[in-house]
Amino acid sequence: MVVTGAGHGIGRAVAERFAAEGARVVVNDLDPERATQVAAAIPGAIGIPADVASKAAVDTLFDRVEAEFGRIDVLVNNAGNIYAARHFLEGDEAWWDQVLNVNLKGAYLCSDRAARSMVRRRSGVILHMSSGGATRAHRGNVAYDASKGGIEAMTRAMALDLAPYGIRVNAIVPGLIRTYDISDEQAAERGEVVPMGRLGTPEDLAGPTVFLATDDARYITGACLVVDGGVLVQQRSVPLDTFPVSRFPKV
Repeated sequence: MVVTGAGHGIGRAVAERFAAEGARVVVNDLDPERATQVAAAIPGAIGIPADVASKAAVDTLFDRVEAEFGRIDVLVNNAGNIYAARHFLEGDEAWWDQVLNVNLKGAYLCSDRAARSMVRRRSGVILHMSSGGATRAHRGNVAYDASKGGIEAMTRAMALDLAPYGIRVNAIVPGLIRTYDISDEQAAERGEVVPMGRLGTPEDLAGPTVFLATDDARYITGACLVVDGGVLVQQRSVPLDTFPVSRFPKV
């Protein structure tokens, strides 16, 4: 199985959990050093760096996966640019293209290669990593939210096209996940908006992701599984925002 963007955060936790469940894992990351280091820490895993926004790089990645393992049973499209916050009025074409290319085009390119292998066996699972921004909105994240809205639309459409070939396609919707280094005080403050009282961890996403790949989820396709501690179901004023109005451009 292949996990893209598995050099850190959610992707790494997902790769580690799949390996713990007995899967042979390919750790993909844009950074060759991270891909190698994470793979070395996971028994039986191999690390293959690749830019998922490049068709040539994706073809090279999957050519090697097929050469090493002979087949691809599960693909987790986790790679994404989550550090592209920019007010709409400060955006430009390069910014838009970079976010959409990594977050949406990359998932398409990897899914295309995986699906073409899976259809020959009439089985396989493709999982996308979405966001609450697909159905709600983040300030300063027009490109990011558009990419995740596309991910969920693509999940539904792919599920219909690939179901007759025995391939299931689903998405996971993370909430506020502590994937980068912040202080415990900051984490506690941000966790106040979560009904369950804390930020999520990458490991909180790993179990649900593995579940969707198992036979226990054999009748689930085209679904978006929300794993957010209750954030999206609530109706309340948000006491803090990572892109407050004070950051808006003065015009």
